[in-house]
Amino acid sequence: MTDWSQLSHAYGSADDIPTLLDRIAWEPKPELWSDLWSALCHQGSVYSASFAALPWLADVASSDDREQVVNALALAGAIMAGAEQPHGAGDVRVQHAAEVESLLVAVNQQLRITSDRTDYIHLLEAMLGFEGVVGWSEDLAWGLGNEEYEVDCPGCQTGLFIVFGERGFFSTSEDYALSGDDVETRPLLPANPARLDGIGRRLHDIALSDGHHEVAHVLTHVFGRATCPDCETNFSVADQVRADWSATQ
Repeated sequence: MTDWSQLSHAYGSADDIPTLLDRIAWEPKPELWSDLWSALCHQGSVYSASFAALPWLADVASSDDREQVVNALALAGAIMAGAEQPHGAGDVRVQHAAEVESLLVAVNQQLRITSDRTDYIHLLEAMLGFEGVVGWSEDLAWGLGNEEYEVDCPGCQTGLFIVFGERGFFSTSEDYALSGDDVETRPLLPANPARLDGIGRRLHDIALSDGHHEVAHVLTHVFGRATCPDCETNFSVADQVRADWSATQ
């Protein structure tokens, strides 16, 4: 039996979490899920109570309510993406191995049947969280969902936007969202799918097999190359995204 009063979340003692879980089970309103996210995974930070909630999240993820399944998987994936943070919960991958295995089965089932793009990219990220893939398990959905990554040019250190989506596929050092058509850009060079390897190849192949061809196409740019408009340095987008992760550790 979990003693929630001995655990903590973003706002202090976690003794309020059981009531919140009961409320969500009874009436799963979006605002209640938002409250749960805020308590257990506040801006990516996790706490001892976050991992104590995994059995409940795994149970919801095995239910027949697809919307709640996606909610549970996304939150559980974000929690597991923070497994290496200092959270006072011990070796959570060992302690919660059964729940993580159950969640991984559930997320793979949902990936096969999810048609909504936003849900799909969050499920892809959740899968990586359950598998313990560092970095992409925290930033994949953010980049794909916002249709951009912000990185520093490895040549001149200028801050760049790497853009892929409705506005096109390009790099720029200017605030393209607030500027007109005179923004200086350089086109992205997508990777050849046949030459992708590692996590890029795996994510691309999964998206293709699940029928998400647009996501697969975007991933060729995420794992492709960009050119800095300021100094013309050509670089790997994924490598620079990873370099920015390292710089923040």
